[in-house]
Amino acid sequence: MTSETSSSLTQRFQQRFLEKQEEIVSFTRALVETESPSGDESGSRAVIELLANAAAEARCVTAIQRVDAPGFGQHLVIRAFGGQNDLKTVMIVGHTDTVHPRGSIAERPWRVDGNRIYGPGIFDMKANCALAIGVLHACGDLGVVPRCGVTLVLTCDEEIGSFSGWPLLENLARGSTVRCGLVLEPPVSGGGVKTGRKGTGMFTMKVLGRAAHAGLDPEKGASAILELARQIERLSALNDMGGGITVNVGVIQGGTRSNVVPAEAQAEIDVRFSTAEELKDLEQAVFRTKPFDERVRLTVTGGINRPPLERTPQVVELYELARNIASSTGFDLPEAQVGGASDGNFLAAMGIPVLDGLGIDGDGAHAADEHIIVDDIPRRGALLAGLIASL
Repeated sequence: MTSETSSSLTQRFQQRFLEKQEEIVSFTRALVETESPSGDESGSRAVIELLANAAAEARCVTAIQRVDAPGFGQHLVIRAFGGQNDLKTVMIVGHTDTVHPRGSIAERPWRVDGNRIYGPGIFDMKANCALAIGVLHACGDLGVVPRCGVTLVLTCDEEIGSFSGWPLLENLARGSTVRCGLVLEPPVSGGGVKTGRKGTGMFTMKVLGRAAHAGLDPEKGASAILELARQIERLSALNDMGGGITVNVGVIQGGTRSNVVPAEAQAEIDVRFSTAEELKDLEQAVFRTKPFDERVRLTVTGGINRPPLERTPQVVELYELARNIASSTGFDLPEAQVGGASDGNFLAAMGIPVLDGLGIDGDGAHAADEHIIVDDIPRRGALLAGLIASL
């Protein structure tokens, strides 16, 4: 499309979302009030049923697949515009699980306050699931047929590590040539998209020392807590190296009584990194460590949960396209690189350009004041639909 055609179409999309805004809000409410905390299989299936039924009414949808994930619930895969170019696909990624336990909606019910709507999981990311279905409807209603097919994947365990969602995304991505990944996670403050995310890792370091009486013969003991403290100090020094490495020891345990030299201790460690090179440095620092006290034994378990989403030239190109589309609606779309990870990190590790943070603006992710900005719905819908039409 020419830029004039792209601008005109984006404005048509925005008008369409203005007309359908109340429907999207109503559907969002149904999703929010159908609680689906991570690991709640019945809640997950209930939300998937709502989404699948709504998607089935979109003219452009060619296939809907519910994928069972025992212990987690169901994933949802929706294919649209099939037959245009089966070798090229735009993958839209989101999730249906939330961090809010059952009963949260009773404690904090759906609430409209001017231009804000509050509800557990609305910002991260029930409203964005509704928006994605709305985009498919808008494309079908306006007769827009993109050059690439579209695969919408909504996983059910993103908030707890995507242990079943990631293999699904990987299989779908390997089954076709993915032009890019568009991730429906919330935007950064101010509405910006995310062009970079750190990778994440979770480790447990255990120390086995030697117990002894702290008063009578402390020299016979080998303190597991002292060793662990030294290791924590060593690992924390990685934060001062510059770049994107961060290390946080968030949980420590150890010892039995104050008058006993502790024989056991352990720590849970969160690591973040921006590049593959930083990952190598971290793995060496964490896994190839040696004890300060040769009398103790160190073991490290765990691993990398998500690789980094790096700001590559292809990601920048995708961002510039999104920025141009946004500008046609009078919106200056900023970008940012953040420390948190998402399912987009997995696609990025496969060499797929990923633009993250395309969801509706708001605030309070995972918090009691979680909310969306209602006026942002048409703008975000037009941006996502415009991207699909332009790729």
